[in-house]
Amino acid sequence: MNRRLLLPLVVFFAGALALAAAAFITFAPSRQGGGSGVASVGGPFTLTTQEGKPLSDTDLRGMPFLVFFGFTHCPDVCPTKLFEISEVLRAAGDNAKAKQLKALFITVDPERDTPESMKSYLGSFDPRIVGLSGDRAAIDAVIKAYRAYAKKVPLKDGDYTMDHTALVYLMAKDGSFVGAFNIEQTPVEAAKEWLRHS
Repeated sequence: MNRRLLLPLVVFFAGALALAAAAFITFAPSRQGGGSGVASVGGPFTLTTQEGKPLSDTDLRGMPFLVFFGFTHCPDVCPTKLFEISEVLRAAGDNAKAKQLKALFITVDPERDTPESMKSYLGSFDPRIVGLSGDRAAIDAVIKAYRAYAKKVPLKDGDYTMDHTALVYLMAKDGSFVGAFNIEQTPVEAAKEWLRHS
């Protein structure tokens, strides 16, 4: 085989292998307690909404919900995902079940993302998206429970940004992890997928 063709193929397969390994590490079943084959993602939490009220995982029981980690100073990924989630909620309609749907936007930057700033930021998106903040320890515990990733990245001007998981999690009505939510499908298809678990 031509060497000029071989190198890109090697690079492609190496990259694909690395992505597969990362997905396995993130969502492989827990080895503790004799794993059931279902990824252990999610868990109990109590955080503060953009209205300044407490919200816990038990408050969400009864309807499937989405979880997305991000921050209000995010330049592109977060507003794009929140817009896409808003479109899915709009496509779900306004029947009784659709009105109960909730998507959680959990900050990875609680130092800047107060309930007030979250409320201002989320005013541009569907009201069924609930912004959640808390102290650093509470946020770190939720990030760990969802096997997510977040890291502060310093900028040259002394400011910082956040590198974080961009996955949208679909959680069942009992709070268990269903899987990664395919936000790339059409809003109508995504809404059907979401409501299928209600």
